[in-house]
Amino acid sequence: MYLVFVNPFYLNHAFGGVQRLYLSLTVKLRDELLTKPKQLPEKYALPPSPPVILPIQIMLNPLQKRFRYHFTGNKPTNVLSKPEWYLTQVLMWIGNHAKFLDDKIQPILDKAGSPVNAGLEFSRALVMLILEKLAADIPFLLYDDTLFCHLVDEVLLFERELYSVHGYLSSFPSCMHILSEESCFQRWLTVEKKFALQKMDSMLSSEAAWVSQYKDISDVDEMKVPDCAETFMTLLLVITDRYKNLPTASRKLQFLGLQKELVDDFRIRLTQVMKEESRDPLGFRYCAILNAVNYIATVLADWADNVFFLQLQQAELEVCAESDAVSQLQLGQLASMESSVFDEMINLLERLKHDMLSRQVYHVFKEVTDAAKLYKKERWLSLPSQAEQAVMSLSSTACPMLLTLRDRLLQLEQQLCHSLFKIFWQMLAEKVDAYIYQEIIMANHFNEGGAAQLQFDMSRNLFPLFSHYCKRPENYFKHIKEACIILNLNIGSALLLKEVLQSASESEAPLQPNQPSATAALNELGVYKLAQQDVEILLNLRAIWPNTGK
Repeated sequence: MYLVFVNPFYLNHAFGGVQRLYLSLTVKLRDELLTKPKQLPEKYALPPSPPVILPIQIMLNPLQKRFRYHFTGNKPTNVLSKPEWYLTQVLMWIGNHAKFLDDKIQPILDKAGSPVNAGLEFSRALVMLILEKLAADIPFLLYDDTLFCHLVDEVLLFERELYSVHGYLSSFPSCMHILSEESCFQRWLTVEKKFALQKMDSMLSSEAAWVSQYKDISDVDEMKVPDCAETFMTLLLVITDRYKNLPTASRKLQFLGLQKELVDDFRIRLTQVMKEESRDPLGFRYCAILNAVNYIATVLADWADNVFFLQLQQAELEVCAESDAVSQLQLGQLASMESSVFDEMINLLERLKHDMLSRQVYHVFKEVTDAAKLYKKERWLSLPSQAEQAVMSLSSTACPMLLTLRDRLLQLEQQLCHSLFKIFWQMLAEKVDAYIYQEIIMANHFNEGGAAQLQFDMSRNLFPLFSHYCKRPENYFKHIKEACIILNLNIGSALLLKEVLQSASESEAPLQPNQPSATAALNELGVYKLAQQDVEILLNLRAIWPNTGK
């Protein structure tokens, strides 16, 4: 649709007269003389603004007439389904007059000592036409979701261009004041939620829901984010962009509440799908759900440090303080920034993440312990010593356990994002360390060959499985590492250590000069994790004590 607008070219011909007229009108006449500004009802809570200066009123008079002619009454251009027509027309007028106002009118106002910005004054007056139009049309759109949503979309596009391109000020009346009116705002929230839920249904039912769109680009796909999670967070980001310019904090907080509802709804949906997949916790879809949960929690934590959400946190603090809705502890956490507006959601997601990881660790650990049954029964008491073997080799009974570990680590490294896999292997290492220590080492006796074989199996085969993920994997198997140290001490060192530990246990008398404490003696050997009592048990698991009767 094309409408006629005032062409600045014609005004340039009479510029000398225009200059004299502007100076005269600016100095001698009141701005209210030509037209009294129309006041919208108080329910729109428009910020106070002075009348448009008289020279701009005169310039705008023909444009206002054209606007009302085309966009009110029974004109074919006045269509509820086409708000973009009048919004675009106003943007065109603002853009087409910008150079003339800056180059010709602004110097006149500056010369007259007026603080007014001609371009902004021109825009402010035209925006008031938009506000009047919106206030008149919206009541007819409230119960048609499609038309209402289209209106909101077009208004938001209009506002974005008005602020970003034409420098409109946030202190001026804007379309967001009209959308913030109670009945309109509640309808907006309802429609926003309705369409968001529809999009969530669509994204979760998509064939590509659990596949990362960047799966073939390793640098980009570090978090292995499934498509549904990325689409959902984009949806939340778009919602934030739609409401961030609302004029009041209370309205923004209501939208924040909607976002929290959507996050919780999505979390529940993920939980439901996870339960369907729980029979195969190492499967592709289960891992994709876990990656999704981790990604959403990570992004929300990042958003919590965003200036916009920090401002909302402050606003929420003020509301809570007035209503006594939360405890003094919670108020203190909010005020000190120890918590964030998304903390509740993040905590629920972290709990779900931990539960899912624990299920995976349990599943793999059970496979490992099943594969370790033969290794538990190894005859540690009668194995040949190192001197009796040409070359040390891995215990054949350890192979099933180590192969199971290797295969599962490789599988989950491929399917989980780096941060999740790191948590997984550390949790698994802790359980394997405790299992081998309690069920194999502490449950057997060891001759010299058995102790050496155990150390070889652990240090040359188990620990290296984890060397791809850290520099010193033995530090994640401290029980095993230190038990091997004790079991493989030479006879003299073992006897000396046993004597020191017995002395420490039996006597509370002060140590003699140069006599090391039990802790110091253990530390000197590289034992820091095991308790003194455990070391004494390990020493007693050594099968051969020459000429001691032990």
